[in-house]
Amino acid sequence: MNAQRFLNTIDGISTFAGKASAWLIIGLMTLVCAEVFKRYILNMPTAWIFDASNMFYGTLFMIGGAYTLAQNAHVRGDFLYSSMRPRTQALLDLVLYIVFFLPGIAALVYAGWDYALGSWRIDEHSNVTADGPPVWQFKFMIPLAGALLLLQGAAEIARCVVCLKTGAWPERLSDVSEIDVVGEQLANSEYVDEESRKIAIERAQDIEESARQRGMGGEVNR
Repeated sequence: MNAQRFLNTIDGISTFAGKASAWLIIGLMTLVCAEVFKRYILNMPTAWIFDASNMFYGTLFMIGGAYTLAQNAHVRGDFLYSSMRPRTQALLDLVLYIVFFLPGIAALVYAGWDYALGSWRIDEHSNVTADGPPVWQFKFMIPLAGALLLLQGAAEIARCVVCLKTGAWPERLSDVSEIDVVGEQLANSEYVDEESRKIAIERAQDIEESARQRGMGGEVNR
């Protein structure tokens, strides 16, 4: 119970950071729409919007990394991994986290902090345009994102240890998932009755078939 509470706490921090940074997409959309309107309607392009858009997207991408790791959503070539037993998966993950993940992310935090601090001291501005916006606040996102990843990495290492002891992966905080993922989870869950499992699988299959038919119809129309 204590281990699960520890995992849920760190997952919650990563989830909060990821969802908070997701609001930046509204600012990014606003900047892009404003620039399109000014450039093509008013013929008054704004140079600094290019830099600001990069900062918005870069911050969203970096801060969302820990959230993605918490949801186990990073790209994985699992054609071999998925066929392994949970304890084998946990052992492999544990070795990779210790040998590659921790040193790499720790180096990112260390170098990123020095990089951002130097930028702040000289009040660095973007050199893409003649009067570019300041960039030091954006560079501080590098060590912040690394720190969040290190924190989530500690939770992932703890998950590996728990799995090695129990033979089963501990639960993650649930969040939005794709339909086919939900159907697969319900199909494999031991806590769902047979009737509910069948209904969930049938609904997921119906949605997938409808999407496939719409795609085929679009190809025919083209």
